[in-house]
Amino acid sequence: MKIRVLASGSKGNSTLVICDNTKLLIDIGITYSRLINHLELNNTTINEITGILITHSHVDHIKGLTTFIKQTDIKVYIPEDMYKELSDIIPKERCIFIEDKFNISDVFIELIHTSHDTDISVGYIIEYKNKTLVYVTDTGYINRKYLKKMEDKNIYVIESNHDEAMLMDGPYPRFLKERVISDRGHLSNKTTASYLKKITTNNTKYVVLAHISEKNNTKDLAYKESSIVLQDKNIKLLIAEQDKETELIEV
Repeated sequence: MKIRVLASGSKGNSTLVICDNTKLLIDIGITYSRLINHLELNNTTINEITGILITHSHVDHIKGLTTFIKQTDIKVYIPEDMYKELSDIIPKERCIFIEDKFNISDVFIELIHTSHDTDISVGYIIEYKNKTLVYVTDTGYINRKYLKKMEDKNIYVIESNHDEAMLMDGPYPRFLKERVISDRGHLSNKTTASYLKKITTNNTKYVVLAHISEKNNTKDLAYKESSIVLQDKNIKLLIAEQDKETELIEV
């Protein structure tokens, strides 16, 4: 299993997951032309993509989806309840409606139902040849049921969106601050670190901190908070950035 976060942040998100011949995208919140460039840099063409998984309907996760639909025949995997939010973009015949557990080829995927200010939002646990990836962004909290399912995985891509003090002292209007810190908002550095302390184990090789706010956080603050709880574990901690790919992660 190989993973590379192509872009992460409030301006656009997309991640490439490679499981031998099965190549998946999680979100396409960047332009289609930028996606093509990223894939070329990774020795991959758009025609090699098996399918795309969508986490939710906010523009920073689907910006390039309209052109993607026009330019390819690739299927889009979404929960059926998400379709009403995307029906203006995706013809129904291009969708594969997914249950909480499903397979794409020999890749097993399980949904994590997240809590965000949209009708439905999800994260993913992806398993291939006994290697596992957890992908969770854009959620105000993680339900204990799903937190348990997230334990003891090899790779985590998880949001560490804001520093609470920076957010509350920052330029956002009050209503937006309340949205971010609510149960339907985003995970803070502190909350993410507390989750990572519980769910990572000696089998965990990588943690990627994602969806870092440009106004309410810094890479150093996010890194510092999580590095404290991971310091006794042999885990490589990475930061996903808006305009720069992560290194290629392989387990």
